[in-house]
Amino acid sequence: MTQERLLDKPTVNYSYGPYNKVGKKEQWIRLTEGCPHNCPYCYEPQEIKVFDIPQMKRKIVKIMDMNILVPSKEPLNILKSLPIKFGNEIIEYEFVCGIDHRFLTKEIAEQLKKHHVKRIRIAWDWWMRDQYKIKDALSILYSIGYKPVNIIIFFICNWNIPYSECCRKLDICKVWNVKCADCYYDNQIEINDKFISIGWTTKQALDFRSKVRKHNQLVNFKIDPEIKP
Repeated sequence: MTQERLLDKPTVNYSYGPYNKVGKKEQWIRLTEGCPHNCPYCYEPQEIKVFDIPQMKRKIVKIMDMNILVPSKEPLNILKSLPIKFGNEIIEYEFVCGIDHRFLTKEIAEQLKKHHVKRIRIAWDWWMRDQYKIKDALSILYSIGYKPVNIIIFFICNWNIPYSECCRKLDICKVWNVKCADCYYDNQIEINDKFISIGWTTKQALDFRSKVRKHNQLVNFKIDPEIKP
């Protein structure tokens, strides 16, 4: 596999513009579009757009934005404008694609807490050396009341970041006692437990998925629930 192939943008059919879908129990919305980073595994455009906040019709609202914390459009104003209640019920928000640790501030974290974002996802897509930046983001979240159990750290898998490097990142998440998720960008499919090999082998992808699963069990239960007395 050549370096040029690894850096190709994925080819997908992706919807752009505002989004608002209401299901029986949940509502999915998109409030912004665009990200300045232009990561090679992501198809989000660099042009930043901000959309109107739709009427909230469910108490569980999932925000689909790729990077709502981009600094050029004052993310605090967006967060502060989110409704707190749907009728008499508190709305619980979730950022499906996570938050960008590079733009996280204590004031933003306070708004996340105020608006009942119960679970925080942080993307650690790049190298082990970014551990200091991830740790700083965790410290901000802990300072305003989030707990390790409320946080999930994403790893981009089967890409330029090697399997061995992701294992090292998983090791430090054990020390931090935070949950993790192995993340595969679009155009990688899983058929009968086989992945399209781009940066890793299928064996490595399945092994890392198993390691992440066991890690999260230990974070959640503090013991290995699969080992019976």
